[in-house]
Amino acid sequence: MKKLILKRVLQIIPLLIGMSFVSFIIIQSSPGDYFAQMKMNPEISPSTIEQMRTSFGLDKPIMIQYLMWLKNMCKLDFGISFAYHIPVKTLIKFRIKNTLCLAVFSIFLSWLIAIPIAVIAGYKEGSWFDKFFSLLAYISISLPSFFVALLFVYFISKTAVLPLGGTRSIFDINAGSFEIFKDYLKHLLVPGIVLCFVNIGGLFRLMKNNFVEIFNTPYILAAWARGVPARSIIFKHTLRNALNPMFTILGMEIGSILNGAALTEIICGWPGMGSLILEAVLSHDLYLVMGSLIISGFLLIVGNLIGDILLAFFDPRIRIS
Repeated sequence: MKKLILKRVLQIIPLLIGMSFVSFIIIQSSPGDYFAQMKMNPEISPSTIEQMRTSFGLDKPIMIQYLMWLKNMCKLDFGISFAYHIPVKTLIKFRIKNTLCLAVFSIFLSWLIAIPIAVIAGYKEGSWFDKFFSLLAYISISLPSFFVALLFVYFISKTAVLPLGGTRSIFDINAGSFEIFKDYLKHLLVPGIVLCFVNIGGLFRLMKNNFVEIFNTPYILAAWARGVPARSIIFKHTLRNALNPMFTILGMEIGSILNGAALTEIICGWPGMGSLILEAVLSHDLYLVMGSLIISGFLLIVGNLIGDILLAFFDPRIRIS
């Protein structure tokens, strides 16, 4: 187990360096930059723009720029945002908390709903219960996240049952911490439910297929023949083995949620990493784009690492191999 974890951790460094190098070259090779837009302002002289480019190190060759950025990044210094004029780390620190809360909430909610329903549907394969939720799963898989988000936003705007946009409402100065947390949770529900709905279909189908496959294996049939209680067969033998492949999916789902969260955050007005990256790309804010990409890539890699560790922990065959 320790060798597996060490191997995966050591793989993080070259993956992040490779991802950051490719991203930096693509961004800097594209036409235009943040300071090129400033040339449209007649009140800013060309010499001032060149001084600003020099102060950010953008007058040097692309490879030198990348090596300078990489050196600072190793010190956890992601540079200064062109548009916001504050450290990129400060901007990311606020947004990453919201994205992580959204990801954890939607994953927890989707697993909490999908796993029990998939077990019942697998146990009652072919019943109306199985057919009904299989149909809902197909609908969930077929609808893109932005379309579901638009439907939810339209519904919420008409009914006003939940707040939209931001992370909190305007409170009295004496509002307690519990009221603030409760309001944060209300704002989190809309984007969280959207991501849960989009991901729950695939999770349901995978869990149901795993359950049915194991439920029909010879050793389960032999357990029925020996008179083993149904509860023990379902939960101890079938469910436990059916969950093993799901832990790998858990790591991949973290990356999937982070990727799918971008459009959902933008449509639902949730101030997370998705909207921050969009703002940075549109304004050609180089260091903000790079900082956001490197943090998002790190979370994706860590998510896969968590999935591998959980799979090795619950499946002895992986540990032995």
